[in-house]
Amino acid sequence: MELEFVIILAVLALAGGGALGFLLRHKLTESRMADAKMAADQIIEAAKMEAETIRKEAKVQAKDAVFQAKMDWENEVKEQRREVQAMEKRLVQKEEYLDRRSGQLDGREAELGKKEKTLVEREDQAHSREKEIDEVLRQQRERLESISGISADEAKRQLMEEMVGAARLDCAKRIKQMEDEARETADKKAKEVISLAIQRYAGDYVAERTVSVVPLPSDEMKGRIIGREGRNIRAIEAATGIDLIIDDTPEAVILSGFNPVRREVARLALERLITDGRIHPARIEEMVKKAADEVDKSIREAGEQATFDVGVHNAHPDIIKLLGRLKYRTSFGQNALQHSIEVAFLCGIMAAELGLNVKQAKWAGLLHDLGKAVDHEVEGSHAVIGADILKKYGENPAIIHAVAAHHEDEPPQTILAVLVQASDALSGARPGARREMLETYVKRLEDLERIGTSFPEVSSCFAIQAGREIRVMVNSEDVSDTQAQVVAREIARKIEKEMTYPGQIKVNVIRETRAVDYAR
Repeated sequence: MELEFVIILAVLALAGGGALGFLLRHKLTESRMADAKMAADQIIEAAKMEAETIRKEAKVQAKDAVFQAKMDWENEVKEQRREVQAMEKRLVQKEEYLDRRSGQLDGREAELGKKEKTLVEREDQAHSREKEIDEVLRQQRERLESISGISADEAKRQLMEEMVGAARLDCAKRIKQMEDEARETADKKAKEVISLAIQRYAGDYVAERTVSVVPLPSDEMKGRIIGREGRNIRAIEAATGIDLIIDDTPEAVILSGFNPVRREVARLALERLITDGRIHPARIEEMVKKAADEVDKSIREAGEQATFDVGVHNAHPDIIKLLGRLKYRTSFGQNALQHSIEVAFLCGIMAAELGLNVKQAKWAGLLHDLGKAVDHEVEGSHAVIGADILKKYGENPAIIHAVAAHHEDEPPQTILAVLVQASDALSGARPGARREMLETYVKRLEDLERIGTSFPEVSSCFAIQAGREIRVMVNSEDVSDTQAQVVAREIARKIEKEMTYPGQIKVNVIRETRAVDYAR
């Protein structure tokens, strides 16, 4: 019982404490709410005051903005008024100017009307005057035609023919005078250039004779060269392609062959066999091979030295080798390689005087006789052969043309071709450059003049330029210009048929004009 009583007391105590706590919390809440309401009232009052302040400021700002806008609008209106006034002023000025201009134009129009009327009157007067003049001229023409017996057109034609004839005569005289002056000046300048080239070139005479005779220590050596039943001489001829002529000439063997390189190989091999003393087919083949190698080396060195002497580099090896072969080629006793070098220097000197390409001129001069290195193997003129070789190796077309034209196988069309032609003539024609038997030389000149005078149209004939040209004079009454060409061709064909000669011979038939052809 006591326990239950205690429990009841505890429950009652707890219930009374809760009620008391609730009352305390209620009082505290009411106090807080009163404070919050008071704070809210204060905030609302402050907000109302702030809003009133903002409203007043906005009203003031709006008034200021309206005032400023009004001022801006008034200023803009004033500016527009000033512009309108200025525009009105300009329009007034333009109107005044246009009025004045219109008045001036009216005055000019009136003046032009007066002038036009005056011009029309003058034109009418001119037309009438022209008719009167035409009538007078017609009457005068009729009187002149009746007096002279010819019409006006005929008289005009005769007058024009006389004037044209006189003009042609004056033109021909002037052209002839200019040609003579140009020819005289050109001849003088050419002589100066050629003389200077000859004086400046200090080369030795290049004449020499190719040795085709091998000396022997004794006549007994001839038998050893022939060998038993001729086997040694046959071996030499078979290995070299050169004929050995062993005759009654004391202590000498003659080598005969068209190929100068083979002849040189045979000469060297035979000389070494004679020195060695052992002459038999096996030894002959060995010596010929050694001699051929030595000649090939000599050919390359000669070609390289020639290009070095004239200052040309980077030439094709085959061209250098062909140049070297000219060392063993002669023309009338003149060494072909030395002749080519001399022509190269003469070309270079004259090219320098004329302001041309000196290196190209030297190269053309050096190559001009390149065809002679193989002319015994290929048919045709050595100039054409040389040009074909240079085409094969892609040489400069200007140099190819100069080589082909240096003996006029084709007409020279460049200054370089003329220089090569002149240098070749200078090198070959100067005294001592070439040798030829006097009897053969005189006989060829006589034959040329005999053939030329054998034609009835020819009045006189002269062999000139050391037999390289025949100059034929014909009567202009008997031979026309066309017939002169025929005479030149017939003489050239007869020379080709009856004579043997080196190179070519120029046939020059002279009438009032010259007809030229070549015997090749």
